[in-house]
Amino acid sequence: MDILKKMITICLLWLTISAHSQEFETQLKAFELSYTAENYGNYSEAIKAMKDVYREDNYEMNLRMGWLSYSTLQYAEACNFYQKSIQLRPLSVEARLGFVNAATALGNWSQVEAQYLEILKTNPTITTVNYRMGLICYNRLDYSAALKYFNVTLNQYPFDYDTAIMVAWTEFYLGKLREAKIMFQKVLFMKPNDTSALQGLSLIK
Repeated sequence: MDILKKMITICLLWLTISAHSQEFETQLKAFELSYTAENYGNYSEAIKAMKDVYREDNYEMNLRMGWLSYSTLQYAEACNFYQKSIQLRPLSVEARLGFVNAATALGNWSQVEAQYLEILKTNPTITTVNYRMGLICYNRLDYSAALKYFNVTLNQYPFDYDTAIMVAWTEFYLGKLREAKIMFQKVLFMKPNDTSALQGLSLIK
């Protein structure tokens, strides 16, 4: 009797492994077909390949569908797929940035900012996100907050023109004229005769 139970258990285990292996091969083939179709610009086929094997509880599939939806200008659908990816992997930066791209296209700025802040909770030094948060605060005229975000990026990339010029102007509007002058001058090392830097220097007596 014990031998029979063991044999049944072994058979069930083998069937489970076999089914899982077949499922993996089917899914892998779908991804391959999807990538190939995308490379040829055939997004409808790329999407169909993924839909044929789509599972809501699969992070990679949701991420892939988010990208394909975004690429075909289906921004609301893209947000839905990226949101499912985020639910499955809350710490995923790639899924949140994918969501941001789609939400930006829809003009959902509150959702964009919310995703950036979620990323910074666990990854406070990500340069791209800090720079973009700096731009958001700068455009709100919240220069103190903007400078905080810009400085995170500047500390990691001191010779980055985009960040340096924003720091210079932010310091200027904060009334930190000495610091602003130094930054405008540094910008000229990166981009000689830069119009924005020269304009800033002309405003500082």
